This record gives sequence, C-alpha cells and structure tokens, in this order.
Amino acid sequence: MAGPRRDTRGIVDAPELFARVRFRRRLPYAEPLRRYVEHYWLIDWDLDEPYVTHVVPHPSVNLVFQRYGNGTEPGPGAGSGSGFGELAGIGLELFTRKLAGAGRVCGVQFRPGGFRPFAPGRPVSHWTGRRLPHTEVFPDPSGTAAGTGTAPGAAGGCGLLSVPGSAGAPAAVLEPAEEDERIAALDAFLLAAGPEPDPRADLAMDLVHRIRTDRSVRRVAEFAAAEGVSVRTLQRLFTAYVGVGPKWVLLRYRIHEALERATGERAVDWPRLAAELGYSDQAHLVRDFTATVGVPPTAYAKPDESGGGRPGPRPRPA
Repeated sequence: MAGPRRDTRGIVDAPELFARVRFRRRLPYAEPLRRYVEHYWLIDWDLDEPYVTHVVPHPSVNLVFQRYGNGTEPGPGAGSGSGFGELAGIGLELFTRKLAGAGRVCGVQFRPGGFRPFAPGRPVSHWTGRRLPHTEVFPDPSGTAAGTGTAPGAAGGCGLLSVPGSAGAPAAVLEPAEEDERIAALDAFLLAAGPEPDPRADLAMDLVHRIRTDRSVRRVAEFAAAEGVSVRTLQRLFTAYVGVGPKWVLLRYRIHEALERATGERAVDWPRLAAELGYSDQAHLVRDFTATVGVPPTAYAKPDESGGGRPGPRPRPA
C-alpha cells in the first residue's frame, strides 16, 4: 500500500468539516501492523464556535484517543487534560459529535476483519454498536496506571519504543507536539497488544475488500457461491471477524459511494447511480440513503444557499 486512502467516504459534508479542523490520515510505521490497520486518523481543532460533525461509520472497529480542552464531551477522563481512550465497535447508526473549543483526536481504524487478532477471545460482533473505555479491551498487564515496557519498531523501523501501560496510553499518544511521535506511540501501543496471526481474519479482510472494490458484487448469495461457501458460512465468518453481516457491509458501502458522489461538484444522475450500485430502482437508493444519512440524497446534494453547508441530518423521531 503506497499510502492511506484519500477519499472522504462516510464523512457527511466533508468540505465543511475540513474547513474547520485539521484532518489527516497516516499509515503505521510498523510494517506488521499494516495488514490489520486501514489507517490512523488524526484531527486537531481550535474553534471559535461549536461545530457538529456527522459520519456514516465504516464496517470497522476504531480505537480512539481523544482530548477536549473544555471538558464538554462525555467519556472516561474527559476534561482531565490527559484525554481518554475508547474502543468503538462498528457503528450501526449515524455518528454525531459536537466539537467545541480546542481538541485533539488520534484514532486507529482497523481494516474490516483486522481487529479480531488483537482481541481473539470474543467475536467482533460483541463490540458492534458499543463504545467503551479502551482499558476494558486492552487491560494493563503491569497492573499499574502507568506501567511501561518496550516494543520493537520505531519511526525508522529499528530500536525499541517505550510502551505505556494501557491506562497511560491516552497521554502518551495525545501529548507529543510532533505528529510523527503520535504515530510512533500508536504503533507502540498496538505492537504491545500482540496481534495473533489468524488465517480466518486474513480471509475476512480479503472478502470485505472485494465487496468494497468490486462493483460486480451485488448479491450475498452470488458472492458466497463464487467463494464456494454457503451463505450461512459467510455470515458466520463475518459475524465473528467483521462484526456485521455481509449484506450490511454491502449496503453500507453503497451508501458511502452515494454520499461521496452527492458531495462532489458534478450533478448526480441518481437513476444511473442506483443501477451502478446494484439497486433495482432509484426509490430503493433514496430510501436507504435517507434512512442512513437523515436527508434525501437530492436534498443533501444541494448546498445551503446561505453558505451554511449542506442540509444536516434531521433528528430521528423518538
């Protein structure tokens, strides 16, 4: 892989977000981690006015270290100054977060299927729809709040990195002023977690990659038959290693593509796009897009004439 992907799939109104925050994607320095990690994602902001961001989650588990300077966000350790860490399973609904004041996030987006080797004791579906303190998933083996150890790998691929205990990880990742040091700290944390090679995880990652990149994959039954397995076998593999079923993954990537097209400058031929994405008609695409993003695709594709960006997702009825 030459570098992290550059698309904005999943980010609702990405231009508006990028106008307010500094957003980057980086690959791990440590080569062994690249088979499991899609990319690291880094966000820094210092806002005069609050901004609400929305994301249509990928079928990926995320490990997120975050710090909010004004302490307005909920979470273990929020507002403490050192930040806090969360393990976020696959989000089934639109993810919304209010950004205010100054803050920083350093996240790990695992490849779909790539998280299980870090927590092999449970199926990935166990984490789906959940957000919990990272220490519940990555316990500190030293038994102290700031135990340290060493892990191979550094920015240059040699030497040993000091690895904080799990409880000390948020500060170790978030505090360095240099971005490269934050990347190295994420590498050290993940290497210390000791991912266990698993051929079934590799298979799951390969299958999801095919669903994402191969437009000919439109039906789960046909996909399973092409792989020489039953639909039930494919579903069990995805439940254990991805966290959601193959149909959910297929539908989510369709919405990501539609969202990306709608955010572009060119007018979208919606009937044609629906056919390209495997929908039987435009109405089904409109239904799925509206249910996921919160507004119809034609409304989303038309920027607010007042200069306030695109129409935001409407609150779901109680």
